[in-house]
Amino acid sequence: MGKPSYSGHRSRLRKRFESAGLDSFLEHEILELLLTYCITRKDTKPLAWALLKKFGSLSGVLDATPSELEEVAGIGRQSTVFIKLIRAVMRTYFLEEIKKRKEITTPENDLTTRNAVIGVERLSVGTIDRASIAPRKIIEQALKRRAAALIFVHNHPSGEPEPSAEDRELTETLSQIASPLGIAVLDHIVVGKGKFFSMRANSFISAKKEQQ
Repeated sequence: MGKPSYSGHRSRLRKRFESAGLDSFLEHEILELLLTYCITRKDTKPLAWALLKKFGSLSGVLDATPSELEEVAGIGRQSTVFIKLIRAVMRTYFLEEIKKRKEITTPENDLTTRNAVIGVERLSVGTIDRASIAPRKIIEQALKRRAAALIFVHNHPSGEPEPSAEDRELTETLSQIASPLGIAVLDHIVVGKGKFFSMRANSFISAKKEQQ
């Protein structure tokens, strides 16, 4: 019995990655390659396209919940665990990199402040068009860590980082809650596809004096 038709394609994808990394890969090819390591006896190309069709992008796939992923025909528990593992490893890696920084610098590299990063906390995982955030949870975490200042970051699945009216209202609400406790809201950054919007740099949040 000969090798399945997709065997050669898998091999070529892996060799491309080994020789040149992911720079030349399209999003569906990245997903195809990832899925070959958890789905050994099936063509992963249709599954990659089905995931992109449902979630819109590679980041959308990685951010999806297990139950959402399993709504895609052909994506079972093993594939779901593998995808979430990749996401968790990425988060752990970037968290370690953030903690290595002595300070956050300018708005172009986040914002202007001399505050050292003491922790990163995921506050909410939203749907395609909405996320709910509990101010009480935010304050509890800030007080627990004895934080003097907060920076909020969230993404827009649409890829456009322009803040909505709800984003601006939430920022104002969080500032009003944190201020009486002596906690400054330094920035709220909205991330799009390859770009971001800093509310502080765009005067939605007034500049605070840098702490010495």
